[in-house]
Amino acid sequence: MQHSSVEVLGEAIPNEYWYVNDTHGRMAIMTVQNVRSSFLDFFQRNEHHLVSSASLVPAEDQTLLFTNAGMNQFKEVILENNTRNYRRAVTAQKCMRVSGKHNDLDTVGRSPWHHTFFEMLGNFSFGDYSKETAISLAWSLLTEIWALPSERLRATIFKGSKDVPRDDQALEYWNKFLPSNRIDELGVAENFWAMGDAGPCGPCSEIHYHLGDHHPCTATPCRGTACDCDRYIEIWNLVFVEFDRQIDGSLETLSSPSIDTGMGLERITAVLQGKESNYDTDLFTPLLTAISKRVGIPYGDRSASDESMRVIADHLRAMTFLIGDGVTPSNEWRGYVLRKIMRRAMRHGKTLGVSEPFLHSLTTTVIEQMRHAYPTLQPSRDTIVKTVLNEEDKFDMVLNAGLPKLEDAINHAKIGSSVVPGGVAFKLYDSLGVPIEFMEDLAEERQVKIDRSEFDRQMDTQRARARAGSGFKKASKTFSWVAPEAVATELNQAGDNFTGHLETTSTDVRVLMLWGDDGKGCEKLEQGETGYASLARTPFYLESGGQVSDTGTLATEDSLVAIVEGLVSQPVRTVPRVHKVRIKSGCIARGTSVTAAVDASRRNEIRRNHTATHLLHAALRRVLGEHVTQAGSLVASDRLRFDFTHQAPLTTEEIDEVEQVVSTQIGFNTPVQTEERLTEEAISEGAIALFGE
Repeated sequence: MQHSSVEVLGEAIPNEYWYVNDTHGRMAIMTVQNVRSSFLDFFQRNEHHLVSSASLVPAEDQTLLFTNAGMNQFKEVILENNTRNYRRAVTAQKCMRVSGKHNDLDTVGRSPWHHTFFEMLGNFSFGDYSKETAISLAWSLLTEIWALPSERLRATIFKGSKDVPRDDQALEYWNKFLPSNRIDELGVAENFWAMGDAGPCGPCSEIHYHLGDHHPCTATPCRGTACDCDRYIEIWNLVFVEFDRQIDGSLETLSSPSIDTGMGLERITAVLQGKESNYDTDLFTPLLTAISKRVGIPYGDRSASDESMRVIADHLRAMTFLIGDGVTPSNEWRGYVLRKIMRRAMRHGKTLGVSEPFLHSLTTTVIEQMRHAYPTLQPSRDTIVKTVLNEEDKFDMVLNAGLPKLEDAINHAKIGSSVVPGGVAFKLYDSLGVPIEFMEDLAEERQVKIDRSEFDRQMDTQRARARAGSGFKKASKTFSWVAPEAVATELNQAGDNFTGHLETTSTDVRVLMLWGDDGKGCEKLEQGETGYASLARTPFYLESGGQVSDTGTLATEDSLVAIVEGLVSQPVRTVPRVHKVRIKSGCIARGTSVTAAVDASRRNEIRRNHTATHLLHAALRRVLGEHVTQAGSLVASDRLRFDFTHQAPLTTEEIDEVEQVVSTQIGFNTPVQTEERLTEEAISEGAIALFGE
């Protein structure tokens, strides 16, 4: 059967993804691989640059636990803090939503549509095309390329607020494709997207698909996308990033509005395949079949078992990709979330009657299914399998030690108040490592409750003690300044002009602005005072990627000597970096021309340690395997620290071999050469891109 093509932006795009499966010429479903590739192909044909998925560990954004949207890797472009060599992009981005307002963990297994790990398909415009083109492209893909029946589609627009008027433009453009009774106007909660309390934001337009009136609805009549029923499902969100919200809540119009769209691959695949659950698509069925075979229980026969197998399937995908991106199980931050997900899957395995480790063997099913779309999974196969097996063994040890005591606590509660005291539960967690979720599940089975409020109170108390007793205090590396409007304009125009790649001393450098320790602007700093200075250009390196900031001096030919003790970053990257200074002699005034000199000896010590981290990385990969990747580092003048991913501590023999490899390379004394390449070119020549670079 020959399906129609569509012309978008002057180019005809043939639909080559459908296939015929019977003699009547009916179109069959698309595989998930074809859904993904047809999306990427469509936008590439429409002049979008294909950008690889970023890591699940955000490259530089410490406000994010995990990458949770396609736009994360373009955040600085949308903020207009940097640019790319393209103005249109398309991605299939791996995402995790397990914290904050984007937390789907508790709905996994019960909801047919929500997951911890998922793929987000997205197209982006950075000051290029308008919302009219974004809507036209979306409509063409859905109704022409994918041939979804237009009568089952419904759209929403922003109805307006006291700060932002109704999105009449979006309404006008949607009216070209949809009748007014299938365009809903919703408020800020549903149709105004914001990156955070401050920053880029704007109205959005959601596209929903009508699953059918056979789903129950208590409203008369059904209110469509504004209804809580299951008749409609959101499949695509088109965000029109038009504003930059300031700290005081005011909105400034962006000079270059962006388009940011997101569509869940799992969800659109279910719609295209005529399924009413993501778990019924070919993205999950092979994994569910493997789980069913492993646990010896048919999938689809018993609801309780089905839910447990769905949880295991979801969590297997999450743990496989997280470990593949360098996250390891631990009791802190990202590692804690990974461990929680893994042990949640293990608990459901126990519920299904599996007593021995089993998840590690099923990760290979995930890898086999996803390795073509995400080729970095295959080299990490052994690490993923060993890491999961190691965690399963640890969890069995926890249960062997803690389960008898938990059973005793539950039996005691059944005789009395039917509540296990929070202090008892906390002791089991704190001393034996029994997860609170496991305790709650077992207690619920025995019709007993855990006093969670008391457990949480004791947990908070312990965390407070740990923070108070910590000998490590992280210094603030950011500095918020206040300056007159004219000075602020000058700083923005000057930009962050770093010359340190070419020189360690810059002469005749103008001091643009000075601040006291309190962040208030001042005209000068006198001998003995400390404060901050912005320069028109600077050779001083600002701490980044684990490498510490430079130190040095600002001086004039007469009496000024200002010690540069370090640098601090700024919330807005388009302004000059700020130097933390201590005036040793003389006076520094705004407008003064100074000589900015980096401590070259210290810089060279830092450079040597920086090179050593690369040597160490290469040696670890040679000795331990290609799965080893850098997970963090510290590069200082007197030492270095290198964090890396591996499933076990190094043996004495491995440490000796790594040291030998590094020492041999240092002995060659090969000169270090610097070359600049485009990212894609550098990676093709063997460069390793870390942290989603």
